[in-house]
Amino acid sequence: MFPYIKLPDPVDSAWQPGPYEGVELLLLHRNEQSGGVTVLRKFRAGVTVPAHIHPLANEQVFVLSGEWEEGGTVYTRGAFFHAPKGVKHNPHFAKTEVVSLTIFDGPLTVTQ
Repeated sequence: MFPYIKLPDPVDSAWQPGPYEGVELLLLHRNEQSGGVTVLRKFRAGVTVPAHIHPLANEQVFVLSGEWEEGGTVYTRGAFFHAPKGVKHNPHFAKTEVVSLTIFDGPLTVTQ
């Protein structure tokens, strides 16, 4: 048996505002020891997230749907990338609505 299970629950599964306007998060799991989180992220079409750094966590992203562009590369369904903690990301632009499965192995903090 799995030690942690997240089942669909409309009351428990409300999308929460993300760190940027037009970005929402659905928390799937929080590691109480590391502060890391596994989330679904939804980017509204047309949203641009400015260049930023996650100083306390590595970020791993799997794109479930949509298209987003970063640094001249368009990521679509099935794309995976890893962003090391402390490394600045280029701005992200959601060409369509984007949903991704994203894992932060430490606290989800953002700096410019």
